[in-house]
Amino acid sequence: MMDRRSIVSFGFLLLLLFQLTFEQLEPLSSPTEGAALFELRSSLGLRSKEWPRKADPCSWNGVQCENGRVVGIHISGFRRTRIGRRNPQFAVDALANLTLLQTFNASNFLLPGPIPDWFGQQLFSLRVLDLRSCSINGTIPSSFGNLTNLTSLYLSDNRLVAQIPDTLDQLLGLSVLDLSQNSLTGSIPSWFTFLGNLSSLDISANFFSGPIPAGIGNLSKLQYLNLSNNGLTSSIPAQLGNLSNLVDLDLSVNSLSGPVPSDLKGLRNLKRLIISNNTLGGTFPEDLFQNSLQLQFIVLSHNNISGALPDELWSLPRLRFLDVSVNNFTGMLPNFSLAANATPAELYISHNMFYGGLTPVLIRFSFIDLSSNYFEGKVLDFMFNNASLDTNCLQNVSNQRTFEECASFYTKRGLAFDNFGRPNSTESGGKSNKNTIILAAVLGGLGLILLLALVLISLLLCARKRRNSNRRGNGVGPAPAGGSPSHPGVLINFSNVGDSFTYQQLLQASGFSDTNLIKHGHSGDLFNGILESGIPVVIKRIDMPSNKKDAYLSELDFFSKVSHSRFVPLLGHCLDKENEKFLVYKHMPNGDLLNCFYRKTTSDDGTLQSLDWITRLKIATGVAEGLSYLHHECDPPFVHRDIQASSILLDDKYEVRLGSLSEVCIQEGDSHQSKITRLLRLPQSSDQGTSASSTSVCAYDVYCFGKILLGLVTGNLRIGASSDGEGKEWLEQTISYITIYEKELVTKIVDPSMIVDEDFLEEVWAMAIVARSCLNPKPSRRPPMKYVLKALENPLKVVREENSSSARLKATSSRGSWNAALFGSWRQSSSDVTVIPASSGARVEGVSSLKHSGTTGSQGSNHNGGGDFSSSRRRQSKEIVPEPLNLQDVERLEHE
Repeated sequence: MMDRRSIVSFGFLLLLLFQLTFEQLEPLSSPTEGAALFELRSSLGLRSKEWPRKADPCSWNGVQCENGRVVGIHISGFRRTRIGRRNPQFAVDALANLTLLQTFNASNFLLPGPIPDWFGQQLFSLRVLDLRSCSINGTIPSSFGNLTNLTSLYLSDNRLVAQIPDTLDQLLGLSVLDLSQNSLTGSIPSWFTFLGNLSSLDISANFFSGPIPAGIGNLSKLQYLNLSNNGLTSSIPAQLGNLSNLVDLDLSVNSLSGPVPSDLKGLRNLKRLIISNNTLGGTFPEDLFQNSLQLQFIVLSHNNISGALPDELWSLPRLRFLDVSVNNFTGMLPNFSLAANATPAELYISHNMFYGGLTPVLIRFSFIDLSSNYFEGKVLDFMFNNASLDTNCLQNVSNQRTFEECASFYTKRGLAFDNFGRPNSTESGGKSNKNTIILAAVLGGLGLILLLALVLISLLLCARKRRNSNRRGNGVGPAPAGGSPSHPGVLINFSNVGDSFTYQQLLQASGFSDTNLIKHGHSGDLFNGILESGIPVVIKRIDMPSNKKDAYLSELDFFSKVSHSRFVPLLGHCLDKENEKFLVYKHMPNGDLLNCFYRKTTSDDGTLQSLDWITRLKIATGVAEGLSYLHHECDPPFVHRDIQASSILLDDKYEVRLGSLSEVCIQEGDSHQSKITRLLRLPQSSDQGTSASSTSVCAYDVYCFGKILLGLVTGNLRIGASSDGEGKEWLEQTISYITIYEKELVTKIVDPSMIVDEDFLEEVWAMAIVARSCLNPKPSRRPPMKYVLKALENPLKVVREENSSSARLKATSSRGSWNAALFGSWRQSSSDVTVIPASSGARVEGVSSLKHSGTTGSQGSNHNGGGDFSSSRRRQSKEIVPEPLNLQDVERLEHE
């Protein structure tokens, strides 16, 4: 049983609880304010979920009442009704009747339109106005100067324009002013210095210009100051160092110049300092951080600041992020260990001029970017997994500067360079000079004797050399990495090879990120990019240590001498960096032939649609035009050496632009240097050689082009880059279906995804015949490209003029006929006249394989009778691939 004292205490608690509950549920006592709230509910289209009609307004979500009067409204993030969303406006006129309103928060609630001027003429009790991210436009009303009770004004992330009205200097009680992310203009008002109660000032991301008013340094209560992303000029006022309570200072992305003032050392409570992306210069103050024990986040990057970093900076106990990259800082790292309680941090000091060895001071950093400096010596063990070390002078690390760069840097400063840990050449140079001279003399004599011997042997074998010289260039297999530039030893006229870009321009255009990577090419990585002018481009980044150093010069030399619409346009180059070179090409909207050959249909079944026949013939003719220009219109002739589907680029109209031009070279035998090389080369023992010289003749391009033609017919474009056993077997079996005597036979190898009616079948048949001629295993019997071009321009003549009993007579009697080059030595053989019946066991699988039942490997067996093409059957037939006359015979027949 409770005693009297307990009962009294319990009753008192009940009375207190009742009083609090009564005050909390006290209904709205002002009918005028009630009507105003319902009008506001209707004009803004607020949902019944937030403001239910039948409930007392003081119980509505976001409505705050005191003594039965409305003092606060929070509609931040509310959603409108479906009708209210149709035409949202700044329809808050009803607020004018809420005379005791102290807080209005509509952030993230769309109120498109200007702020009514009556805000400053009616809402005199307003203390907090929050209109962030409301899509407000127009200007800041000058009447706001009347809101003298205002302590917080948030207008950020809107579309406000013009200048800040001077009347705001009357808001002496203002503590927070946020006008960021608008389009405000003019200079920063000097009357800001009158707002002595300001603790937070954010006017970032506007268009303010001119200097920073020195009077801001008098705002002693200021803790947060953000003036970033404007057009501010002049220097950083030294008076900012008086802001001893400042915690966060951001002056980044302006045009501030001059040195960093040492007076900023007065910012004892600063935790975050950002002054990046300006034009600040001068040496860095040594004592700037001596009192900054609270600093956690420091960004000084992208300026011109010089001098050494203060030792105190490295030992700041609470540091978490330090970025001083892209400046002119220099000096050595301090050589001391930090306290065990130092916080882990990230360090970015790239693109400066730091030098010397790496020290244990780096051990506190969880990630380190030291790239593009001049550090030397060994890399510390803990750094291999968390550091970027490129472009330094470090030992046993890839992608470092050259010896000349490093030695020159250290010599200018009167320092010794460690030569990447190798013995200094000057120490052993005196002892080795004599030995080097003697060795050079001996080797020179032996070389002269060997040269004379080779000349003698070559003269003795001259006759045999002439007989075998026309066997070079069979075209089997891809082009090796060998080959010389198109014109060795000739200086490149860079005025003829596009614009000269800076590395920063290309970095801004592409970023060289994985998202912009097109592919890893054999001569460099290709990236998509967009220039500052808005032109889309493709940028090839060439890593010099891992690529042939003369490949990009060969390509530039080619572009300086050759201009034709069938080659991808070169827009410019960037050759500034030692270890990387860049070539800039015009972007081809349809990419390369391999990637655009098939595309997904709009249907839901995920099927693929391939290029139609008209487009395929157009592409084949375009490639032939480009190669014909190289082979027959250039003097001396050029060889492309990399004709495959991935090097055939297509613009928005599927016009051909040949790419992959780093392998282009002069045809062997068309320069004095090549003649000497040919004179000294021993005869080849086989027509099937794959030496570098075999790819340096035009016949090699013809062979590769034959693969492209066959790919356009069959749909198997990947065979163009294939040289393995399976690819050769596929070629042999597919070619067996091509004959000038039987049109229907070619339908067994035609790409099943391509719809070909009877009108086009003859053209498909003709392209297949041209492809077979180009794929002749004997280079000398492949047709010249100018005749291949004429055949593709007149495909019906290929089959209609030759598909008769007198075809051979016509070919041998015509003068200057391209038919002679294609069919001059075609003869009727068992492989030509044999029609392969469907029941013989031969079948085409898809578009990339052709297998015969009962075959194993490339030899096969004699199952199912005549349908099998075994090795014995090949020996009985004269040739699977028909052989045109050699070029000398064709020329003789043309002139008879």
